[in-house]
Amino acid sequence: MDWKQIRQSGSRWNFTAALVGIGAFLIQPAILYATHEADHRFTVEGFVCGADGKPSANIEVLVKDTRISYGQTVTTGEDGYYKAAFHLHNDNLGDPLLVEARGEQQNLKVQFDPKDLEAERKVQVNFGSGCVHDRAAPPAWLLIGLGLSAAAAGLFVGLKVMKSRRKKAAQRESGPGRRRK
Repeated sequence: MDWKQIRQSGSRWNFTAALVGIGAFLIQPAILYATHEADHRFTVEGFVCGADGKPSANIEVLVKDTRISYGQTVTTGEDGYYKAAFHLHNDNLGDPLLVEARGEQQNLKVQFDPKDLEAERKVQVNFGSGCVHDRAAPPAWLLIGLGLSAAAAGLFVGLKVMKSRRKKAAQRESGPGRRRK
C-alpha cells in the first residue's frame, strides 16, 4: 500500500500506523548511534596520509580492543581523518588496542584518568607522515582572516594618527597671529 492508497482508504488507523513507522525509522539512527557519557566513551581518531604527506581518502581503519574482542572498521574522509568511538568503562583501562590502516599496525593501551568523569577520553593515532592536524584548532583561513583584519585595523588607526598629527602641526605653523596663504 502506498501513500495515495493510505490517504484514499480513509482509515485513520492505516495513516497513523504509517506515520508511526516513519517516525520509528527516523528515530532509529539516533538510537543506534547514541553517544555515551564522557566517562563511558573512548574515542580513537587520527589521520592517514601517504608518504608524500597528502591525506588518504577512503582508507579502511580497523580499531580493536583485543581483550574484549570488540572492534570496528571506519573509513577516512577526504582529509584523511577517521574516528571510532567505543563504549568502555574504567575496568577497560590498560586494555590492548590495535589500530590498523593499509596493513600498518600500531599497538597501544587504553589510557585515561578513571577519576576524571568529565574530560573526553580519547587518543590520536596517525599513519603516514606530514598530515597530522589538530581538529580542535581553528582553521587556517580563520587565522589568516583575523591577521589581515588586525593589520587593516592597525593601518586605519595609524593613518588617523598621522592625519591628526599633520593637522596639529599645520595649526601650530599657522598659529593664532599668522595668516594662511
